[in-house]
Amino acid sequence: MADEGTHVIVGAGLAGAKAAETLREDGFAGRVVLIGEEQERPYDRPPLSKEYLQGNADRDAVYLHTADWYAEHGVELRSGTRAAAIDRDAHEVVLADGERVGYRKLLLATGSSPRRLPVAGADLDGVHYLRTLGDSDTIAATIRSSSRIVVVGGGWIGLEVTAAARIADVAVTVVESAPLPLLRVLGPEIAEVFATLHREHGVDLRVDTDLAEITGRDGRVTGVRLADGTEIDADAVVVGVGITPNTDLAEAAGLEVSNGVVVDTRHRTSDPDVHAAGDVANLWYPAFERHLRVEHWDNARNGGPAAARAMLGDETAYDHLPYFFTDQYDLGMEYTGYVAPGEYDEVVVRGELSSREFVAFWLAGGRVLAGMNVNIWDVTDPIARLVRLEETFDRGRHADPAVPLA
Repeated sequence: MADEGTHVIVGAGLAGAKAAETLREDGFAGRVVLIGEEQERPYDRPPLSKEYLQGNADRDAVYLHTADWYAEHGVELRSGTRAAAIDRDAHEVVLADGERVGYRKLLLATGSSPRRLPVAGADLDGVHYLRTLGDSDTIAATIRSSSRIVVVGGGWIGLEVTAAARIADVAVTVVESAPLPLLRVLGPEIAEVFATLHREHGVDLRVDTDLAEITGRDGRVTGVRLADGTEIDADAVVVGVGITPNTDLAEAAGLEVSNGVVVDTRHRTSDPDVHAAGDVANLWYPAFERHLRVEHWDNARNGGPAAARAMLGDETAYDHLPYFFTDQYDLGMEYTGYVAPGEYDEVVVRGELSSREFVAFWLAGGRVLAGMNVNIWDVTDPIARLVRLEETFDRGRHADPAVPLA
């Protein structure tokens, strides 16, 4: 029998913890169970590749709540606990030790896992992936003890780790299979800005290059070999080649899964009593008329609470635009909206790319799909209005730095 007074959340990351917080803030008086595989209590992930990795934030700063917050708010935090199955007929979550926890509503916030390298040597000591707080600690220690590292993957995680290592005066080679880092996300016009940024900071950027093997001796990394035969020495290798949504529970339970757990604008899965949020959720976005699985921090920060309110019966459609940010060296950036690779006509730049102080707009058919502000602040709201079609894009006005964007 289902426990009619219990809401269960599987996944104790940002989305899950914010959902639990929202359930209590919005007056849910029943039982709240928050299940997480990590031994750590819920924490924020962006600092793991930014200020925490660089040693500019202490450990307590990354946690979402104090250690006693969960007990004080009646949230049963089950750290170090794996959910093994969902019994939808019984309305129960089956834990790895066989315990069954009944639910009235269930939220899947199981997140994602780093994609592993399918090359020889990937299992050597000194090969690192960044996803958890422990991973960040390990990579920070590696940066302190290394003179040269190789970063595989020129995405956000790879470039942020690269910046942290270069700030620590560690030599870095980045191996990227595309012609430019971030090419798929930003397109060639803006991706070149980040390539130039890292080259100016002494990064050996190897683009249009595939990794053939991670080399080692006595079980330990000594370098990498590229597809063209080039060998590069390294004390360690950090891999950032994307993530995969953790959908095993959902698939085994018979929920609809396609590039994540498919949900509607209220984070409801194909089972009305099961919701999903965060990295694992493939959500319908009315603004773009498509499902999107957004992997960024802001999606979990806002999606978790939205899912919690939907569990409580709120019928409001989730319409928060995708948003993410990065900090690399002296470059700070915010990005609002969504552009599929190759699905834009032009990029209109407000300011000068060379100065790395500009706003870029991605347009298709005259419509703004996304905007990115680099080292210019307090403009995300007007950018969002343009993306939402609340304001027509006026090239003469919006591209002119002399005219206030707001």
